[in-house]
Amino acid sequence: MRVLVPGASGLIARKVCLRLASAGHEVVGIDRRPWHDAPVEFHDLDVRKRGAEEVFRRLRPQAVVNMATVTSLVMPGEERYQINLGGTRAVFDYARAYGAEHCIFVGRHTFYGAGPDSPLFHKEDEPPLALNVFPELADLVAADLYAATALWRFPELATSVLRLSYTLGPTGQGTLASFLRGKRVPMVLGFDPLFQFLHDDDVVEAIALAVERRPRGVFNVAGPQPLPLSRVIAEAGRTPVPLPEAVMRSLIGRFGLPRLPPGALSHIKYPVVVDAAAFRAATAFAHRHDELDAIHAFRAAFPRPR
Repeated sequence: MRVLVPGASGLIARKVCLRLASAGHEVVGIDRRPWHDAPVEFHDLDVRKRGAEEVFRRLRPQAVVNMATVTSLVMPGEERYQINLGGTRAVFDYARAYGAEHCIFVGRHTFYGAGPDSPLFHKEDEPPLALNVFPELADLVAADLYAATALWRFPELATSVLRLSYTLGPTGQGTLASFLRGKRVPMVLGFDPLFQFLHDDDVVEAIALAVERRPRGVFNVAGPQPLPLSRVIAEAGRTPVPLPEAVMRSLIGRFGLPRLPPGALSHIKYPVVVDAAAFRAATAFAHRHDELDAIHAFRAAFPRPR
């Protein structure tokens, strides 16, 4: 199968490309970030530009795996909005124009938002919440919703929207890994929310299964049981720093504490846990690494700073 991967130079996306290539697929990557010595065909291009459309036109991929989105931790402001929503629109437009059969949008379970009234386990039909307190999520939510509309707007295109839980493992990529990177990790005093995450390799396997099984719909993707944040911090070899919320807002990003948008504080107060039964039923996905494997793999790759 010919598979095109926008956003291919991310560390987990690279693993996805290699996993698909090893399964015999013809894999081509696109990303405006370079991937030097890529073992698959790779084009250093912005997916929103004409050059990317030319790759779609020439390759005429059967499947497209869109991993070309970024979070507010990586890129602030208007450019992030253009990459996330504008890039997602371009991917679907090109996929339809050049005969793709299947398009996968790789999203995030933080789509649902975090708040005191949120259900413990989110199902796929629930709307996003709490954007009023975390506006930096709005562009990712908009991209997710746009991808989901392809299910009825473009019935000829099998669409899979994957809302992945946090990733954790040896790549050190992702929101949770960034949060745990320093030797001290802040917690909001009086709160210890559950955190749900997948080992990097299980994320790769889930995406590969979606390519091969071609499930149509919106799917939460998760693995082992969630753990309290305090346990995650301890297993990662870090020191928790409980702070009153008002104090944390003034100290975040300083004195060795991780940088977070103000709205992200709700995500370290309240859990975002998803029900992933539908994806398992559609693809037979089963995680291979439990929650401690994932944390310890991260800890081995990123020891506690001195």
